[in-house]
Amino acid sequence: MADFLKRLVPKRFQRKGVVIPVVRLHGPIMSGGSRFRPALNLSSIAGQLEKAFSMKDSPAVALSINSPGGSPVQSRMIYDRIRALAEEKNKHVLVFIEDVAASGGYMIAIAGDEIIADATSIVGSIGVVSGGFGFPELLKKIGVERRVYTAGENKVILDPFQPEKESDIEYLKTLQLEIHEIFIDMVKARRGALLADDPTLFSGLFWTGRKGLDLGLVDRLGGMREEIKTRYGKDARLELIGAQKGLFGRRAPGIGAFGSVDQIAVQAVAGLAETLEEKALWGRYGL
Repeated sequence: MADFLKRLVPKRFQRKGVVIPVVRLHGPIMSGGSRFRPALNLSSIAGQLEKAFSMKDSPAVALSINSPGGSPVQSRMIYDRIRALAEEKNKHVLVFIEDVAASGGYMIAIAGDEIIADATSIVGSIGVVSGGFGFPELLKKIGVERRVYTAGENKVILDPFQPEKESDIEYLKTLQLEIHEIFIDMVKARRGALLADDPTLFSGLFWTGRKGLDLGLVDRLGGMREEIKTRYGKDARLELIGAQKGLFGRRAPGIGAFGSVDQIAVQAVAGLAETLEEKALWGRYGL
């Protein structure tokens, strides 16, 4: 609607200057999500990316990233969608890192043609981590007996209600190593000769934006507004691309839709678990 109304205004009355669409990719990266804890994933962000890259008169798309990581699958899917749209629409992608772009957040960041970070932001953490809790002793204390029946000897691998098995841990580590190698290959393909010859680069360590510049993980230090005006002129404007809304201004149905009392209760419990997981993700970087 806004684009239609804009076309009705004579050009001499329209505001001058290049318009750069901005998409915010903020928060932990997780599949699913709920009304209590919206998640960053391809489903939640696809519409905004499509709209931003479809702005014909804009030479570039700016992505604001602030994420401690999360799902490697969703991270890679978002990365793939950004690169596909950039090539299809012939747009330059500028990534701006705010507080943190680590782990899966950095995987998304390398979709940018250029990465600009604040000197005090956190970047890197090119590695893979899995975590959870074990409850076998708790079950004994409260008098609960775990009963599981399977067809397939590995069907309950890494069951949190059973003692850890060395063979389960070794298998998990092989999966982590495979995902880690894919991540490393992606970084090398996108950053290439810019990367420093540093043995800690792919160790899972993370650094400030200033150190990330020395390591070749980012291209420059700075902020979005200043960079856009320096690059496209003082009249250049940023336009934030928000989530899709329905006919009466509400968010489109999907994540956040109301359900029955039981459904809301389940979502509340799930939201609490997701909040704890989110705090753990941010907490790794002191945030």
